[in-house]
Amino acid sequence: MNERIADKVARFPTGPGVYTFLGADGEALYVGKAADLRARVRSYLKPGGDGRYQLPWLAAEAHDVEFVATATAQEALLLENTVIKKRQPKYNLKLKDDKAFLLLRLDRKEAWPWYRLVRRRADDGALYFGPFASAQSVRRTLRLLHKIVPLRDCHDHVFRNRTRPCIKHQIGRCPAPCTGLITREAYDVLLDHSVRFLRGDVGPVLTDLRARMQAAAQALEFEHAQALKDQLLAVQRTAEPQAVVVGDGDEDALGLHRTGDEVTVAFLAFRRGALENCRRFTFRSDLPDELLLGELLCRFYEGDRYVPPLVLLPAAPADPGMIGAWLQQKRGGKVDLHVPQRGDKRRHLVLAEENARLHDAMAADAGARRRAAGGRLARLLDLPDPPVRLHCLDVSTIQGTSTVASRVCFDDGEPNKDQYRRFKISPENAGDDFAAMQEAVTRSLRLCLERDDEQLPDLLVVDGGKGQLAAAVRATADLGLPDDLFLCGLAKSRLRGHGDARAESGERIFLPDREHSIALASGAPETLLVAALRDEAHRFAITYHRTTRGRIGSELDEVPGVGPTRRRALLRHFGSLSALRAATREQLHAMPGLPGNVADAVFARLHPAD
Repeated sequence: MNERIADKVARFPTGPGVYTFLGADGEALYVGKAADLRARVRSYLKPGGDGRYQLPWLAAEAHDVEFVATATAQEALLLENTVIKKRQPKYNLKLKDDKAFLLLRLDRKEAWPWYRLVRRRADDGALYFGPFASAQSVRRTLRLLHKIVPLRDCHDHVFRNRTRPCIKHQIGRCPAPCTGLITREAYDVLLDHSVRFLRGDVGPVLTDLRARMQAAAQALEFEHAQALKDQLLAVQRTAEPQAVVVGDGDEDALGLHRTGDEVTVAFLAFRRGALENCRRFTFRSDLPDELLLGELLCRFYEGDRYVPPLVLLPAAPADPGMIGAWLQQKRGGKVDLHVPQRGDKRRHLVLAEENARLHDAMAADAGARRRAAGGRLARLLDLPDPPVRLHCLDVSTIQGTSTVASRVCFDDGEPNKDQYRRFKISPENAGDDFAAMQEAVTRSLRLCLERDDEQLPDLLVVDGGKGQLAAAVRATADLGLPDDLFLCGLAKSRLRGHGDARAESGERIFLPDREHSIALASGAPETLLVAALRDEAHRFAITYHRTTRGRIGSELDEVPGVGPTRRRALLRHFGSLSALRAATREQLHAMPGLPGNVADAVFARLHPAD
């Protein structure tokens, strides 16, 4: 250890503050906070003892240490967070998912209020609901809310430019205030219902749904009554407590697993006694458990994250009084940092530790690496969150013959075949690749909006370049979803150039608002993920196309005098099956090499009513 450091630490103050170990070039190695600066930093330098704080990198890399004294421990915590973000020390923890949980914001002062997703609570007089553990959970809540209480959910510029109701109005998910189909007084009643629902007061909502269901049944509107009954059951299921879970409080459990310097932690969130969410992080660290737990708590609960009244830990963190006081200030109430020894709390902690151990065991698995690629893909495409659910659409055709489309779905990097869908493209769009893609995207998104067993994807990938992506953008605009979806086009690698300069272009991604494509690194995890998604969509589309093509080919083969060779000649001459269907008898007779009697037979086969 550098003697300069030991001599300097002896003169450190005994009050609260922030310390920073520096390398030879003055770069920050590690930043920490302490209630007693001298005692904390001196504990790193002990030559013997239990060795808990004698970290290998201190002796090898640390050349200096500096401090900033603060008036209170709370100021030390806040300053530590600021210094870490500014100086990016190499040995401090960097939790990749460091954003605050999502909140729902409703400002009733707006002309037509709607629920927005935000990550920060502001003192602006609006109502805030949450936080929600994940983007998936808040979308599930909003989906159920709009089924029960139809409200607008489009952005203001879309709302202002609507001239006719969108599809959500047609399926009963929006009252269409954009076109004046509801008064503000009636809309306020819906808002009141939604607020009560989000606050857990579902009694009035259930009463209203029962009354509307009975009225619909008495009016013999049985389909409407059945839809109301489904909503009623959905609200009841949401309101029912989970009987298998003991207890009714909010708590977080932090599980820790080490393999050498590889550390995996799992944060389990229990809300009203029920396990709601698990968040896992893997990183390298030589920090002892006491320091590591203190850092984890500070990193995990920074920003606008929800702090429960009870946090379960495998051991007491360093400076528990300082961290506990900071958490209590954030919560506005008592927070207990508890190391359970028995009972349900101990079982919850053991469950968190088991989740951390299992996550570590799966880290080398190929599927886990592919799921981790979602984070890299999010950074590449500048998405707010790693995409969990990905849809990919591909169109398959041969000169407009039996044009079909496929949609495949990956959840957490794995195929979800229950969500695979096939579409037979209508004849008017069969000969136009872009129109076919627009129809496929429209039909796929309609299913996501209309069916309870489907959800909108976090990222929609279309197989193709700018043209296919533009078709997908038009489809989302027509459905009133331009701001609700993230879209991209994926273009295959192609040979470019001439002679010795001829080379592969590589996989490329196109985004709606960018003129130039984004090149994907060969073999990178995000490239393998989207390529596997695209290849699965292509395989699924080709399989369906072969089946459909066989059925349409036999339709022409049944015409006397038309075999495989003449069928190919017909399609080549007219360009597509749709063009062949639209051809007149005279055009068929004018085709070179086609006998008149065969031309008549083809026309009669394709126009049986004529």
